[in-house]
This record gives sequence, structure tokens and C-alpha cells, in this order.
Amino acid sequence: MRGTAAFITGAASGIGRAAALGFAAAGAGVAVTDVDEAGGLETVARIEAAGGEAIFVALDATREADVEDAVGRAVQRFGRLDFACNAAGIQGPLATAADYAHEDWCRVIDLNLTGVWLCMKHEIRQMLAAGRGGAIVNISSNFGLVGGALMPAYSATKHAVIGLTKTAALDHAAQGIRINALCPGATETPIVAKILEENPAQASDLIGQIVASLPMGRMGTAEEAAAAVVWLCSEGAGFVTGAALAADGGYTAR
Repeated sequence: MRGTAAFITGAASGIGRAAALGFAAAGAGVAVTDVDEAGGLETVARIEAAGGEAIFVALDATREADVEDAVGRAVQRFGRLDFACNAAGIQGPLATAADYAHEDWCRVIDLNLTGVWLCMKHEIRQMLAAGRGGAIVNISSNFGLVGGALMPAYSATKHAVIGLTKTAALDHAAQGIRINALCPGATETPIVAKILEENPAQASDLIGQIVASLPMGRMGTAEEAAAAVVWLCSEGAGFVTGAALAADGGYTAR
């Protein structure tokens, strides 16, 4: 991937950070974007310490003007846009559909679905303008393939991201832009850590329940998910578009 450029959202931590590091290790220049400036700058520092090239751009993915500006700044810095990974997202509170607060619903939908669409919209426009094609990976979830108890908004958005991905993949396949979704399962990320932190009395039981639900008997790592993202953007996946790739330790294979 030397001489290419990647645009990553949610790159201050978790899968987004691991994807940024993965693209940089493969030789791409990386635009690291997130609302978390400190975390984003740390990601940039890690890339630069390893000999890579990166910039940080503060980004609220729910604001279209900010998204357009951030993608433009990435292209201005690197002269091109070849790859993108739209990883920014939140889980929201745990509650049944009947008990879910309207404001929480809107907040999750706004970032997890509308934010992915806005980023993809402007990433595609830059790729079309350059005429070189490109590859985009949208981060869905195993709960975009099956239901997730007590996560109505999260599961709804992750299902919708897959539909959005497939539709955009059809729209732009002939123009050389490949668009896929990655569906990680239980992964050791700050989101999981936060759930455990908010439920300290049940933390051990929660970890046990998560691991017991996975045929492979362990949670995944952000680096494993990121490796799948980089592969989906590589020449090795050159005939893959519109796919929803599960990286979930076998959870959805049952």
C-alpha cells in the first residue's frame, strides 16, 4: 500500500486505532479522525514512532460540513484517497425496545448509521473525482447479522449499515470502488471495558457469559479485526464487494 492514503474514523481507540496502525504498517499515509483529540493524537504518535505518516483531523461524523472538510483535508495532505474505514460508533445504553429512551435512540442512529453514510458519501465523491477507484470498509457488528438483546438501537443501526454497504457497493462497482462491511463479534475494546466498568459486581459473570457464547472460547482483538479491514482493502480482496464479513469467533455460524 505504499504511496496510498487511508481515511479512518473512530481512530482514537479500539478497532479504528488498530486499523489506522494497520494501514500505516502496510505503507499508507493515514488520516486519523475522531472527536477524541487526545486519543487521536496518540494514534498519530504511534504511527510516526513506527516510521509511518499520519495526520489528525478532529471530526464529529454526524456533521456533514465537518465530514466534507475532514475528507478534503486528508486529500489535500496526501494528494489522494484510496481507502477508508468508517469505524466511529457507540453502543448506547442497555435496555429493551419498550424501555429505550427516544433521545438515546436518536443519538445512536445519528452516529452509527447517519455518520457512516455521511463519511462514505464524501469518501466516494473524492474517489470518483480522482478516477482511480478505491475501497471502503464500514464497521458493522455480529449484531448486524443477528439480534442483540437489550441493544435495539445498536443492533438496528448495525443491520442498516450492512444494507447501506450492499447498496453502495452495487451503485459503484462499475467505477472500481469496492465497499464491504466487517462484522466483529465480542472484541477487547474500550466499549467492552466500559460495560464491565459500569457493572463491576457482574464483571466476572459478564466476561464468562461472553466467552461462553463464542465457539472459539475467547474474545477477539482489535488487531484481528483491523487485519480483516486491511485485507478487504487489499488487492487480495480485489473481487470482493458488497460482503458482510463476520469476524466473530464463530458466533453467527450456529
